[in-house]
Amino acid sequence: MGNSEEKEARIPSLGLAIGVIAFITFTVSMATLYYDVDVHAPIVMLAVIIALIAYFYLKISYEKLMSAALDGVMTAMPSCIILMLVGMLVSVWMRGGVIPGLIYYGLGIINPSVFPLVTLIICSIISLSTGSSWSTEATIGVAMMGIGSGLGLPPAMTAGIVVSGAYFGDKMSPLSDTTNLAPAVSGGELFDHIKAMMWTTGPTYVIFMVFLALMGSKYAGGALDTQRIEAIRSVIAGEFEISPWCIVPPLLVILLSILKVPAMPGICVGIVAGMAMCFTYGSSWGNIWAITQWGYKPDFSAQIVAAADTGAVQALLSAKNISLAPDIAQDVARMISRLVGRGGMQPMMWSVSLAIAAMAMGGFLEVSQILKVLLNALTAGIRKVGGLIGATLGACIVANFLTGSQYLAIIIPGRMFKSKYEENGLAPKLLSRTLEDSGTLTSVLIPWNVCGGYAAGVLGVPTLQYAPYAVLNWLNVLVALLLGYLGVGIYRRDENGKDFLSRDLNLKTPS
Repeated sequence: MGNSEEKEARIPSLGLAIGVIAFITFTVSMATLYYDVDVHAPIVMLAVIIALIAYFYLKISYEKLMSAALDGVMTAMPSCIILMLVGMLVSVWMRGGVIPGLIYYGLGIINPSVFPLVTLIICSIISLSTGSSWSTEATIGVAMMGIGSGLGLPPAMTAGIVVSGAYFGDKMSPLSDTTNLAPAVSGGELFDHIKAMMWTTGPTYVIFMVFLALMGSKYAGGALDTQRIEAIRSVIAGEFEISPWCIVPPLLVILLSILKVPAMPGICVGIVAGMAMCFTYGSSWGNIWAITQWGYKPDFSAQIVAAADTGAVQALLSAKNISLAPDIAQDVARMISRLVGRGGMQPMMWSVSLAIAAMAMGGFLEVSQILKVLLNALTAGIRKVGGLIGATLGACIVANFLTGSQYLAIIIPGRMFKSKYEENGLAPKLLSRTLEDSGTLTSVLIPWNVCGGYAAGVLGVPTLQYAPYAVLNWLNVLVALLLGYLGVGIYRRDENGKDFLSRDLNLKTPS
């Protein structure tokens, strides 16, 4: 029966394949940009429609459709588990003073002459620590906007630097949902993916750092708003126990990564180290279990925000031996409260459910050969690895433009190009790196993309104004394309499943 069904199955036309992708784009864009709702339900609806087309028109059996959907979901399962562990990690790192400590010490090194460079570094550290570009932009990013204005920096410039730092962490942090999603789509491993990204992101980051270091001398004479910086540090110190030991858990995770320990055990060690710091500062098992489930809930900063009058604020500050004006304290506490109220497994279920729904839809698109037909059209005439990388980068940018979602800009091109990379002996981490080089980073440069709209809203600068200064985000795409054509950092996979660097730029199966 299997063979007869195989013969009866139809190959979709290019017109049908384009029509399906256009319908997906239209539906997701309407959901995110017009109705302002999450994409989960629309994606489930789209998956059902694609399955119906595949079953009734393309004559693909129900068994094959279900098998393809389940295979797609199972591909995402390791990353979904990692995301749940990441939720636990962030919560105990918050309660244990790890992430707050990094912010506290980072803010202590600001100097007017190096403000642009320090802004990039601090935003990078925070986004690496939290795995969230949005939280970084809405908290420390907003604070940096105020400090930058006091120094005379154009708001668009400061916003661009903040965005670059925030998305560096979003791209490189093992705690980021997109950093977990890209290798899941490509069939690779998390830490292999992160190491592979250093080929493109590392040089881009260094180039931007040198540029900012040279530019900083122009603002060396500016007056630094030390009052606000100290206010932020004071409220953080009032909320958490701050200690130099905060650097230990991140260093442990980094060390295990260098030693090639798989992601899950490495993150678990980070969780244990964070729990140890929580116990040191007086947490009970019940408290730790609660925050790993639902995330850390702000205490001191939330009390200041909720205080009824200046007298109540002053009383709270006095209890912690903090000398601040009540209005400044409330403003800073509001920012800190948003930043530290993170983590927990349940909040991570938003990303987990999206990955499951999207990967099931991807399975239907794959088994129906809709993605294969599109891939053949997109890669027609490509003979070199650089051309394939360029096509992947372009597909991610187009997906960001059309769908308004960085998640779909990773998932759809990832599922589309996966077989092409495999056929040509290219390692999964080359594909996952390319997806992030474009899909993650360019999302915030598009005004109608969810990421671009969010950054513009919280930073108070229109997307197209800060985009030229978000150098990391667009330069990384160019560096990735250049290295692809030069044959630098190109990973292939041998017959034994081992990855190796290769200067062979020819495709084995050119279209």
